Amino acid sequence: MELSKSDKRAARAIIEKGLQRELAKGLEEFWNILNNWKEKVSDNSDTYHSLYKHVRDFDKQIARRYDDMRGSFYLYIIAAQVMEELIEKSDLESLSAEAQEAVKQIITIHLGT
Repeated sequence: MELSKSDKRAARAIIEKGLQRELAKGLEEFWNILNNWKEKVSDNSDTYHSLYKHVRDFDKQIARRYDDMRGSFYLYIIAAQVMEELIEKSDLESLSAEAQEAVKQIITIHLGT
C-alpha cells in the first residue's frame, strides 16, 4: 500500500513514539544489570559481560528495525510495535482507515489468526 503524505507524517510520529518506549525498555534493562552490580549481586566481570551482551543484542534489534527506514516499511514497523506492545491500537487513530486496516492485516498474517 502506498501511503499518502499525511499517513507518512502520522506513521513517523507513531514510530517515534514506539521507538522512545523501546529505548526506555532497553535502558531499564541496562539499569537493572548495573543495579544488581551496585548491590553486589554479581561481580564486576559477570556484570560487564552481561551488560556488553545486552547492549550489543539490543543495538542489533534497534538497527534491524529502524536503520534505513523507508516509507514502504512504515506499516510493518508499526505492526511490530503494536505486537510488542510498544504502541497501542489507539495510537493508530491518526492514520487513514486504509492504513489502519493494512496494519491490522499485517498483524493477522503474522499471528496466523
